Amino acid sequence: MKRIIFYLLAGIGIIATGCSQNTYSRLRDQEDKLIANYINRNNFVILQEEPAVDHIWEEKEYYKVKGYDNLYFHLISRGDSMRIDGTDTVSAKILTNDIIIARYKKFGLMENADTLSYWTTMDQAYPMEFHLMNTSECESVAWHVAVQLMKYPDSQCEIIVPSKLGFTAEQTSVTPYVYILKIKVKQ
Repeated sequence: MKRIIFYLLAGIGIIATGCSQNTYSRLRDQEDKLIANYINRNNFVILQEEPAVDHIWEEKEYYKVKGYDNLYFHLISRGDSMRIDGTDTVSAKILTNDIIIARYKKFGLMENADTLSYWTTMDQAYPMEFHLMNTSECESVAWHVAVQLMKYPDSQCEIIVPSKLGFTAEQTSVTPYVYILKIKVKQ
């Protein structure tokens, strides 16, 4: 009789534990709500179409990037569209496989979230370097998309990154982040 009661209680415990744990689907739903609350709390204006290259971005304008769930992009500064190559002035547009040199700040979407800063050499001696569109060097798909949207060296942007487009640790913990990126191209 004691064994039956033991197995019955153990079974109820296992079922209760399974029901109380968050599934990936529930965590993703919570993440979507967190992103929506962050956007509402900050009164962002969401653009559904990618702005033209000469668009002057208002402080609270964010482009909801087509083809990516909950990836939002805000251009802070456009950077240099032209560069000197010997005696010629040529387009400085960033191309696939260019080596991107990135400095960044990272913070959570909760109010008063801590900021991780890799903005200067005092924060971290060396910036992050990766080839554009090589996700084995930089697994954050959102970063590659952001660099493509920035278009030119010396640009700066802010992106809201859902976990599935972020780095491995963010994907594992299902945690969205905001990044402020500034980039250069290694010559």
